[in-house]
Amino acid sequence: MFRFNIRYFLLTILLFLTEVLIGRYMDDAIIRPYGGDFLVVILIYCFVRTFFDTPVLRTAIGVLLFSYFIEITQYFHLVNLLGLQDCKIARIVMGTYFSFVDMLAYTLGILLVLIIEKLFGHERATKN
Repeated sequence: MFRFNIRYFLLTILLFLTEVLIGRYMDDAIIRPYGGDFLVVILIYCFVRTFFDTPVLRTAIGVLLFSYFIEITQYFHLVNLLGLQDCKIARIVMGTYFSFVDMLAYTLGILLVLIIEKLFGHERATKN
């Protein structure tokens, strides 16, 4: 189950740097609010697959459910409930604003993962 995959590791680094650049330099109405959410589920998926040889579909669904969970915690203002509203890192990681559009972006990101894995994944990726 545990193994290091250089391909997913490099994708994780590339996606992380892209997310940082979006967060730091983008100030628009589309890429910053939605592109980052679209990419973050792909980033998380690649990070998990860097270290674990888990089935594609199970991993993708797990990442999507995790993302939905984080979004739902934003609805309940979990950052504030935990007293972390002044912690910038907590606000960035956990988020502060609930949006159904974010959940759509997560879903579309995972759909892209599944399509790419189906088209270009290794034999194990296409069987699971």
